[in-house]
Amino acid sequence: MQVDTRLLIGDDRPDLDPARAIEVTNPADGRRLATIADATPSQVNDAVTAAEAAFEQWRRTSGADRTRLMHRLADLIDRDADALARLETADNGKLLRETSTQARFAARNYRFFAGLADKIHGRTIPLDSWDTFDYTVREPVGVAALITAWNSPMQLLANKLAPALAAGCTVVIKPSELAPLTTLRLADYVAEAGFPRGVVNIVTGGAETGAALTADPRLGRISFTGSVPTGQAIARAATRTLVPVTLELGGKSANIVFDDADLDRAVPGAVSGIFAAGGQTCIAGSRLLVHDSIHDEFVERVTEVARTIVLGDPIEEATQMGPVASSAQRQRILGMIQQAQADGARLMAGGRAPEDQRLAAGYFVEPTVFADVDPVAAIAQQEVFGPVLVTHRFADDTHAIAIANGTEFGLASGIWTSDVSRAHRVARELVAGTVWVNTYRYSAAQAPFGGVKKSGHGRERGIEAIDEYLRTKNVLIDLSTRVRDPFSIKA
Repeated sequence: MQVDTRLLIGDDRPDLDPARAIEVTNPADGRRLATIADATPSQVNDAVTAAEAAFEQWRRTSGADRTRLMHRLADLIDRDADALARLETADNGKLLRETSTQARFAARNYRFFAGLADKIHGRTIPLDSWDTFDYTVREPVGVAALITAWNSPMQLLANKLAPALAAGCTVVIKPSELAPLTTLRLADYVAEAGFPRGVVNIVTGGAETGAALTADPRLGRISFTGSVPTGQAIARAATRTLVPVTLELGGKSANIVFDDADLDRAVPGAVSGIFAAGGQTCIAGSRLLVHDSIHDEFVERVTEVARTIVLGDPIEEATQMGPVASSAQRQRILGMIQQAQADGARLMAGGRAPEDQRLAAGYFVEPTVFADVDPVAAIAQQEVFGPVLVTHRFADDTHAIAIANGTEFGLASGIWTSDVSRAHRVARELVAGTVWVNTYRYSAAQAPFGGVKKSGHGRERGIEAIDEYLRTKNVLIDLSTRVRDPFSIKA
């Protein structure tokens, strides 16, 4: 699939400046895929200006018309889903079967929020005085900055762009410079679908580009998915402009297996939770908590699967795990593995870059399992964002809950049990935005998603997500004909 890698500012596509260019590479083989722009602060300013100008028209566009355009966008994504999946796999190294699912999930997200675009309404409020009429209206916040990570660009963007468009916001999108290509392809789709110029703007680049965007006081909302340090930097910038922020950050999610679990289902659930995407998801079940009575058997079964996972080209059907996203990310992961071994963690599988010469050009890390890890060890507390699983023993429900809640993160968690009462009890006690029971990594457009603690705040997906892009205005009307005392306050 050919991609125009230029910025989108209104309907302008400025030529790439060779002096401000970033190369995009395929993490499976290190091959150069494209060259993108490193947008200047001036270009970011122009993008926000274009979005601000378009907002006056877009906010007056009827919900029915926004619905029609969003369905058309979803149709275009479905039409090209296979090509988009191949492009994203080349860009970020995820398995083709996963990016294929994510392309279609993105289209589903646009359709879900298209259904809400004409159903945004306020309420009437009865006040204490009979002769007053009070009501609320919900209005779009204005220009939204949407900043996405490299691990799932299509899906992450749909989580943000779909509710923003439905709410009547215009947007400036900044994808990660490591995997921007499917986002840049979106520029063609919004034009083909018929969106007015300036409703969607796209800037690419590194830290300077992101800092220029998040510092703009004209924004009505910043929505960011990525690392905790970057999220903290964005939140600090937003305090200066008082722009509200939605943050979807990291995780160190606990996947809890009780002694009454169906192990034949729980083993693949534990493997999928951490290795299906190479551990490069914020929801990765990177901490496996197993009841004492089944711990050794269960961990051995998971380890055996980890040892047989097929690494390779993510395009190939036989491949079960692809590369990590970059050379720097691989070095970071391997460094954390080495430190865990130095700290005494018991290595059960993996722990290094593969020796297979067919994989030498790519950024691969073997599926890694550590057993009997101290819950307070660095490898059990810090997000690795790679194919590294740590396991913990627990004695009872209370012990499992304490370990699960014992990190600074609170994004997701899993429970494996045959006891429905236990499932509800434990789910109630887990400090996490999502709790899965007898499954893991299940996503739905209708289900709200987001974290607590250092995993962020705000929600994406579900009807809750559109609230991130709306604000409430209260209108109070005095229906009486009386002249009121100007020095008294009517309550």
